[in-house]
Amino acid sequence: MPADRLRTLATLALAPLLAVATGCSTGTTPAAEAAGQPRSGGTLIWAVETEPITLNPHQYAQAKARLLVWNTFESLLTYDKQGKVVPWLATGWQVAPDGMSYTLTLRDGVTFSDGTPLDAGAVKANIDKLREPGYAPGVAAVQLRNVRAVEVVDPRTVRLTLTAPDVLILDFLASPQGAQISPKSLREAKNLKAGGVDVVGTGPFILDRYVAGQELHYRRNPGYDWAPPTATHTGPAYLDEITYRFLKESAVRVGALTSSQVQVIEGVPATDLPLVTGNRTLRLSRELNSGSAYAYYFNTSHPPFDDLRVRQAFREAVDVDTVLRSVYRDTATRAWSVVSPSSPLYDKRLEGGYSGDTAKANILLDQAGWATRDADGFRVKEGRRLTVRLVQSAPFVRDRRDVLAQAVQAAVKQGAGIDLKVSLVDQGTATEVFQRNEYEVFDNSRADTDAGAALNLLLHSKGGINRTQINDPRIDKLLEAGQAVADPAKRAGIYADLQQQVVAEQALLLPLYAPADQIAASTGVGGVRFEPTAGVPASAYDLWIGK
Repeated sequence: MPADRLRTLATLALAPLLAVATGCSTGTTPAAEAAGQPRSGGTLIWAVETEPITLNPHQYAQAKARLLVWNTFESLLTYDKQGKVVPWLATGWQVAPDGMSYTLTLRDGVTFSDGTPLDAGAVKANIDKLREPGYAPGVAAVQLRNVRAVEVVDPRTVRLTLTAPDVLILDFLASPQGAQISPKSLREAKNLKAGGVDVVGTGPFILDRYVAGQELHYRRNPGYDWAPPTATHTGPAYLDEITYRFLKESAVRVGALTSSQVQVIEGVPATDLPLVTGNRTLRLSRELNSGSAYAYYFNTSHPPFDDLRVRQAFREAVDVDTVLRSVYRDTATRAWSVVSPSSPLYDKRLEGGYSGDTAKANILLDQAGWATRDADGFRVKEGRRLTVRLVQSAPFVRDRRDVLAQAVQAAVKQGAGIDLKVSLVDQGTATEVFQRNEYEVFDNSRADTDAGAALNLLLHSKGGINRTQINDPRIDKLLEAGQAVADPAKRAGIYADLQQQVVAEQALLLPLYAPADQIAASTGVGGVRFEPTAGVPASAYDLWIGK
């Protein structure tokens, strides 16, 4: 779509959506044939829902691109199935007693695919690059805001000195943004921010072809021998090659799978589930993402959402359970908080706090001065319609979120007379809209393994995607306390207070659902799994093709 054009979605009535709502299983389907024992060799084609905005892990922002990032790039640390941080390219780390420094030791013999060794100098080059003005401002301002200096102690040892205690440093070192890029690539890549075949890492695959709008092709890294402890094997990857095809339309992806044009797909909506679950040659797996829930965030910097009553009214105007059922056919997990229910930081007390009470929504709007309606049934005040704008950036639209927006649009009109304008635009246009502050609703979810990292970006006054534009010292204080405290119980208490503040008291957002990833694969493909704790599809390292 041209960058200068907005495509306004037409309003759909909610009733027709409800008419097709039926129940569907989301469990794993039994396999008719096992893939057998792992074996090396072969090529695989995987159809993905979203084309990455960038192939540089430092610029990572799309949860759907995570499985691609880990094919080529790796981090110093990772998470195990219990949510514990464990070594990867590092062999271990030490935290100073005062929490003001982290010293990491590196594995010996690790090399980037261009032959450059991974040493302390390379780690320093990566973090220094991330702190360079204009390179990754969101990472520098949030994940690395407490880093004072990076020191090479010796070739295998690197030390991060902080300005304040920060337990989220470990999460950064286990994240895509903390993945290691060859220093040679950092210096010489033609377009470092965009990434590509000349931006290389230490991963089990080497990207050797990228056809924009069509596919990515990887070949096995033959010298790879430093798998994370969460992997199911060691040494090089099983597959010789893997191709990821960009097939945005779910029907096209599922059709490619059922016709054996591809062997694996991700992103299977409820409408297409029967095509997978009813096919004995296919199997389906599903897992909730960690991090933040998918929610509508309200821009509090200007009317009408600068009024708490209007924010509360919008939430009450939406019967979330009904809307989710209409779009996802009982396969979506409702969200009640900004934090995903799969996170250990989730505050269960928020459940049931608001319930789609349209009578309450209308009372609140009357009290806020939006007491009359125009000929179209929308509320007006001083001659101005109660209009709010939701601008969706196309590269981040997954899980039929455009269809969900239409259902919410119909619900708030019918229930409370709110005019929700929904526009689906390209990323450049969306960025301009946000910079000009020409929106009232921002939709987002994040798959950060530690939800605290997501909340810093979304809610801190200096957060890189704080689209609510809230600037509340109480919220900042809670976020900073959660970042500084290492004790899990104390952290959970801090983040519970934060969720009460932003969800229950200030109504800064409308939580909708907990994102989940679905993988459908031929039963002849083995090793399909999700990334531990994060709940997103893992890299292709453990995949194999049975005989």
